[in-house]
Amino acid sequence: MKYELIIFIAYCAVVLFMSFITFCLFGKDKKMAQNGGGANRIKEKILLGACALGGALGGFLGRIKFHHKTDKKYFSITIYFGLLVQVALLVFLGYIGIHNFGK
Repeated sequence: MKYELIIFIAYCAVVLFMSFITFCLFGKDKKMAQNGGGANRIKEKILLGACALGGALGGFLGRIKFHHKTDKKYFSITIYFGLLVQVALLVFLGYIGIHNFGK
């Protein structure tokens, strides 16, 4: 197996793992917000950082599922930009990995 395909598979695994973690973080923070978690809640920079580090899909789905942070514009901008970058990188790595697979 060529290293390009290995990189593509590894990136897919990272995105799926980070998306799962981010989805869970959004769910936990929403539950804490409903229960009056106060200072124990997950910081916004942690949620946004998780989105930026590969978990944008999980953040996007978490916002929809849990109706959490939907009124905050900077969350929308960060998540949509993260999705755009992560999908573009996925397409690029996929193209390189598949294109060079038989060589």
